[in-house]
Amino acid sequence: MVNSNIGKSDTRGISISYIISNTFYPSKNRRPEPFDWYQVYSGFKDIISSSISKKDKILNVGCGNSRLSEELYEEGFEDITNIDFSPKVITSIEEKYKTKYPKMVFKVMDVLNMQEIQTGSFNIVFDKATLDSILCGDNSGNNAEKMINEIYRILAPGGKYICITYGDPEHRKKYFETQQWSNLSVDKIAKPNTNISNNEDINNKNFHFIYVMKK
Repeated sequence: MVNSNIGKSDTRGISISYIISNTFYPSKNRRPEPFDWYQVYSGFKDIISSSISKKDKILNVGCGNSRLSEELYEEGFEDITNIDFSPKVITSIEEKYKTKYPKMVFKVMDVLNMQEIQTGSFNIVFDKATLDSILCGDNSGNNAEKMINEIYRILAPGGKYICITYGDPEHRKKYFETQQWSNLSVDKIAKPNTNISNNEDINNKNFHFIYVMKK
C-alpha cells in the first residue's frame, strides 16, 4: 500500500558526507565539523514523529558527519548506533560525541553487508542520502538491492526504514519494492533555501522526499 502525499567509482569505501559533497557540490571540500547537505532533523521531524518512539533501537546508516544522531539524542532518542564505511569518519565523530552522548554507539561497517548485526535487532533505520550515494556508483542497481535487503533483515517485525532522499517515487519506489513492506508512505518537503509558491508549477527537483516503510 502506497500513500503518496506528495563517477564511475565504487562509492562504498568513501564516507557518505564526502560522496555528497564531491558528487553534487564539487567546489566544496570535506568538512570536518558536523554538516547536513540535505534536511536537518527539524525539517522533517513532524513528518516522522508518529513513526518513532524514544524506546526504539535506532540505526543510522552511512552516518558521515551529519548532525542527525546528535539532534535525535537531544530529543530523547538515546539508543542510537551509527555506522559508516570510513574509519576516519567514525573515529572523528566518536571522539567528538563520547562524553556528551555516552550511550551512542559508533561502528565501521558496510551497509551492503551488516553481518555483525543480528536479524531483527533494530526498530528504526535512518538513511539520509546513503541510498542516493549507492546509486551514484558502479553496479548501483544490485548494490541498492543488497542495501535494502540488509536493512529489511535487521529490522524487527513492525520496524521502520526512514529514507531521506532527493529521489522522487518514480525513481525510488522500484528499489524499495524489492521487499514486501506492510506499508510504504512518502512525503515531500522543499529543499532548504527553496521558495515554493502555491501558484507555482512545482518541480520535484525542488524537494526532498521522506519515505517511511514498515516491515
